[in-house]
Amino acid sequence: MDMIRSAQIAEAGLTDWRKLAQGLHARYVVDDFAGAVRFVAAVGEAGDAVGHHPRVVIGRGHVDLELVTPDAIYRDDDGTEYVVEWPTQQDVDLARRISEVAAEHGLLADPAAVSEIELGLDTAQSATIAPVWAALLTGDGDSVGRGSPGDEVRDATVRVPNLWFDDGASDSSEGQRFHLEVYVAAEAREQRIAAAVAAGGTVVDDSDAPGMTVIADQDGNRGVICVDVAAAG
Repeated sequence: MDMIRSAQIAEAGLTDWRKLAQGLHARYVVDDFAGAVRFVAAVGEAGDAVGHHPRVVIGRGHVDLELVTPDAIYRDDDGTEYVVEWPTQQDVDLARRISEVAAEHGLLADPAAVSEIELGLDTAQSATIAPVWAALLTGDGDSVGRGSPGDEVRDATVRVPNLWFDDGASDSSEGQRFHLEVYVAAEAREQRIAAAVAAGGTVVDDSDAPGMTVIADQDGNRGVICVDVAAAG
């Protein structure tokens, strides 16, 4: 099944859902654990009907869902096909059905609360070092390149954040090669930046804003607030 582009996701009008990194994310507010379980059971039935299911995390007062297809097809400009982890039409369709299930259960979405964290590492030799990080993070050599056309490390069980490599940024003169990327909903971006600045952080690069905004702490360590602008519509 072909991957679906961010612009197509925006056109789908999934008001409860936000595209963060590789997946579609939603959070629904629940009153108690029992209500969360009933909702998840209903979501499971919806997934059973189409043979596809979301990742689910039940937290205090909320249920977090992520939809992604592990074997979506990506074609580069030369027509070469890659198997990637990315939303497809089945994720869009199931997201719409889950929103209907949530409405049936009287649940409200909190799309501004969703977020996703990935790790980035600047290197000139990702192919060489990726197996080391796959072993350290996941214990599984097959996690190198899983769901990605590159050397990115992704744990199939989603226990740890994805680790990707920036081969074009190998200059470590600034003393930092690892950084966090925090994906947030478009409507949460300004609040997240303001909170970081209020806590003592500094915006050091917003040349790619609103898609990416680089924040530094008082020691100069950097993180990036990311928004999938195309998917936001």
